[in-house]
Amino acid sequence: MSHSEQTMSSEMKYSFQTGETHTFSVVDYVLFALMLVVSAAIGLFYAIKDRRRQNTNDFLMAGGNMHAFPVALSLLASFMSAITLLGTPAEMYNYTTMYWWIGLSYLFVVFGAAHIFLPVFYRLKVTSAYELLYMALVLYAPSLALNAVTGFTLWGSVISVGVVCTLYTTIGGMKAVLWTDTFQVGMMFAGLLAVLIRGSIEIGGFGNAWEKAYDSGRVVFDDFSPDPIVRHSVWSLVIGGTFTWVAIYGVNQAQVQRCCTCPTLKKAQIAMWLNFPGLCLILYFSCLIGIVVYGLYSQCDPFTFKLVQTSDQGYLWLVFSAELSVLVFGVACLGLTYIASLLGGVLQAALKLFGMIGGPLLGVFILGMIFPWANEWGAYTGLISGLALMFWIGIGSEIYKPNNPKSPISTAGCNWNLTTTTAMTTSMTSLSTMQTTFTDQFYNNGTDIIESNPLQRLYSLSYIWFSATAVLWVVGIGLIVSFITGRRKPEEIDPKLMCPLFDILFPYLPEKIRKPFRFGVKFEKYKNHSKYYRLKTVWINKY
Repeated sequence: MSHSEQTMSSEMKYSFQTGETHTFSVVDYVLFALMLVVSAAIGLFYAIKDRRRQNTNDFLMAGGNMHAFPVALSLLASFMSAITLLGTPAEMYNYTTMYWWIGLSYLFVVFGAAHIFLPVFYRLKVTSAYELLYMALVLYAPSLALNAVTGFTLWGSVISVGVVCTLYTTIGGMKAVLWTDTFQVGMMFAGLLAVLIRGSIEIGGFGNAWEKAYDSGRVVFDDFSPDPIVRHSVWSLVIGGTFTWVAIYGVNQAQVQRCCTCPTLKKAQIAMWLNFPGLCLILYFSCLIGIVVYGLYSQCDPFTFKLVQTSDQGYLWLVFSAELSVLVFGVACLGLTYIASLLGGVLQAALKLFGMIGGPLLGVFILGMIFPWANEWGAYTGLISGLALMFWIGIGSEIYKPNNPKSPISTAGCNWNLTTTTAMTTSMTSLSTMQTTFTDQFYNNGTDIIESNPLQRLYSLSYIWFSATAVLWVVGIGLIVSFITGRRKPEEIDPKLMCPLFDILFPYLPEKIRKPFRFGVKFEKYKNHSKYYRLKTVWINKY
């Protein structure tokens, strides 16, 4: 054993050899309380500052004159909630490094959100409002963190986090939300760096952690399988991930409302692009932390050893560093968090839930904004049938779980004398089974279908494809029903409600090629329409 590994073993002996649990010290509690006080104080500050001119526009839209920078950081805080901070390291620990590929999808997500959906929302000055279930997951994730490091009960943590978030949101309005998010992004980056640096030091350098992960089979980047039941492949993470995150980032209330606080569309789009590097940094810091977590616990899995309740808390076993996300439906989320807690790991649960609900809703937006023939009957039918389909697949996948074996774990370094013989026997049997079957099963990654259930392949659809599947279904069914029931006439549609997709994607093609792809919508009704899209195109290509 190397000197660094001996040092690490002695440092970790307190928990693995004695079974005692590290919780907050007095200093930790003080710092955590200060973070909550600062968050609440920001809300109180803006409640007092704007008390004489509070109207709906000021409260919900921050007066419509926010600078792009705090909006960008607020977008980042909303996009990269505790779900990412807890779920991504757990993904690296439990499975493989394939999830790194989703970072490439962020490029397409930001482009689509900024240049396809945002212009329509901004012109109309409206927001969507269907983030309720997602907020329940966002509330559940930091509550897991509190539960792991403070000794608070899980549901006591849920209520505490929900009350604080609802307080500063309610009294301070959108300005408080934006500036609180800005403060919390700073805390987020500081925490991520602290965990990564400290963890790397403990393991004797990040290289040692990477070597351990590689030896265990966790370092995998080359799965290009086109099979949609493969849990994570390059195609599912880049293409499926784009649809999944556009549903979150492009058309949900949290993002659209923040962008509409900017005084101009251009500044709102700049805010979108400004947070793109931050998205990638947080994702990859979290991935690196997951590798370090495995390196530290490669000889004693804390979940198997009953030191944590879920694998999502493995990261928190090192240090607490999760931020609070904004709640619009605070009290209702407390109840829905219970549902979120039943769906497994927070990362997969969040993306799966958004595929089931956000996917059909994204499909309706795409149907309405891009296809001028769609009518209300097509939209209703597509949405309802899409929700039914995705809930059928989603619930079916919980009942008939797909075969997605995890990476191998070890408990060789644990002191099993601290646990019951039954628990040890059960855990070791499970571990042995996992280790002997992992090599044969992993690269199939769920393709071993149970023949007795003819729908097993449908239920085995990778959760990352849920949103794309829902969009294709809603658009397809919506258009069919629209043509059957009487399609709308494109020339009669208000062009403010439509998106000239072909003009945005291929702005330098000749007009005679682009015009047919406007499908007859009279975009020239816009004042300075040509100038608007020409300037917009220049900006897109510049950035």
